[in-house]
Amino acid sequence: MSKQNYNDGQFRAQNVAVLIETESSWGGRVIRGIAAFAEKHTHWHMLIDPRDHELRSSVPDGWRGDGIIARITNRTQWEQIREKKLPVVNVDDVFQNLPGVGTVITDEAERARLAIEHLLARGFTKFGYFAPPSNLYSKNRGEAFMRAANALGHEYHEYLPGYRAGRKIGWEEQQRRVNRWLSSLPRPIAILAVDAHHARQLAEICHFVGVRVPDEVAVLAGDTDELLCEVSTPPLSSISLACERIGHDAAAMLARMMAGQGPPKHPVLIAPHGVVSRQSTDVLAIDDPGVVRALRYIRTHAHHGIVVDDILREVPMSRRSLEIQFRSYLGRSPAEEIRRVRLERGKQLLGRRELSITEISLSCGFSNATRFGVAFRKAFGTTPRAYRKTLIAD
Repeated sequence: MSKQNYNDGQFRAQNVAVLIETESSWGGRVIRGIAAFAEKHTHWHMLIDPRDHELRSSVPDGWRGDGIIARITNRTQWEQIREKKLPVVNVDDVFQNLPGVGTVITDEAERARLAIEHLLARGFTKFGYFAPPSNLYSKNRGEAFMRAANALGHEYHEYLPGYRAGRKIGWEEQQRRVNRWLSSLPRPIAILAVDAHHARQLAEICHFVGVRVPDEVAVLAGDTDELLCEVSTPPLSSISLACERIGHDAAAMLARMMAGQGPPKHPVLIAPHGVVSRQSTDVLAIDDPGVVRALRYIRTHAHHGIVVDDILREVPMSRRSLEIQFRSYLGRSPAEEIRRVRLERGKQLLGRRELSITEISLSCGFSNATRFGVAFRKAFGTTPRAYRKTLIAD
């Protein structure tokens, strides 16, 4: 869409405040998405991450603008934004159903589905959720994860330390409370942490109290911060969010609102890209060594075009026994697991602009793009090309 479409022929630069933190990986990537949209479609002068004298996210008193994109996380901030009487798009769900505000946020149900699917594929049937009380994130993430676990009839354990959000807890006291919770959990168990910061905190506490990650407790971060995930011991698996898409779509929504449209009645939900698998979930919580061996073989070689006969040459087991054991532990056949691993690899590669659909198809173990497309559509209800458009902001 051209710049003229969004500005109705008026090329006066519009002033837009972006109240999103620049110091986090999430915030930086959302802002990049906003900037990408603005560069292509608008004439905006953006005020990025303004702070007051106490370093709180805040619109300066003297600022005169046309619109605001914000991560609204507290009542004071919302009251200040509302006083400006400008079009506003919110990119967080701490405060919901704000009057006159557009919303673009991560699809929590899809984040939960990806987490459960990733952990189920590793044989886990017991799940935990770690999110110490805080005003910086909503309860929606944990509730979605709980619903996903309960829908499959699996155990679910939430960290409930017994204090309210806003109370300051020292490091030693936090460690004692988390250790007490860990001691009460069944093993092995897979825990989704609300974000990368808390996933790293949980992994550190496990280290200090002698709980082995991932052998006893697998840890999955609810979002991806490359630095925190990579320097953690062990490196943290994480959900990769479509941050740039959130920024892009929030900017597009704000442009329409500044042109006179009202905000959508319902939040725009953006699905995460997928799971970035690292060492903190690199375990198979299955007590059958043959199945474990077969699964490891599939994950290592699925993109080489293997078939079930290749697994049987690697694992001394009859085809029928392998089929029965896979359905018992995973709820699917060996062939279905090969296809699932290939397609998940394809979903991740579709986020890379430099790769063509054909190149991705071959990299996943499909003989051509047509076979990849048919399998992808059957599994996900959309084509690879259409799915790529949801990942890459144009």
